[in-house]
Amino acid sequence: MEHPRYGEGIVSRISLAAYEIFFEQGGKIEILKSNSDLTILEIPEGGQIDPVSANDLKKAISMVLDDYGLLPPMVELGAKWEGGSVILKPGSDSLQPKEIPMDTFFKKIIMVRDRLRVLEQNVNSHKSLSEEEKVHLQQYITKAYGSLTTFNVLFAEKEDYFVGSGKKD
Repeated sequence: MEHPRYGEGIVSRISLAAYEIFFEQGGKIEILKSNSDLTILEIPEGGQIDPVSANDLKKAISMVLDDYGLLPPMVELGAKWEGGSVILKPGSDSLQPKEIPMDTFFKKIIMVRDRLRVLEQNVNSHKSLSEEEKVHLQQYITKAYGSLTTFNVLFAEKEDYFVGSGKKD
């Protein structure tokens, strides 16, 4: 790289927004990629100056989160519901109904399920709760799952269903 004030420099590190460059006349300086004063003198092997794209970063973060089990599993909406909607119709004709796209409604249900799972994990691993208190709280979580079994009809796969304290299949 070349800069009008600092002269020629060697790029030592590339971040999403800036280059870290060692200049002969100025030492190590971090300069934003958007800086129009920089001139590329030599393109590195492979012909790529910015090897880290936002998409690459997303993929890397997703892989790490998945490796540690921190990403919720992908849950698919049943094919017959794709493109559909939920219509909430008030009892009074003077009020307008509310239409919610089915995929939005489904995502909200999945978010509730994921938060219940996190709550369940936190209860089970809590150090200050007695076993009796954990069982007591777990019963409420199980009942919440049971209340959500109505929405099992929306899932593409049976293994994604909500299961309450009754039937396990």
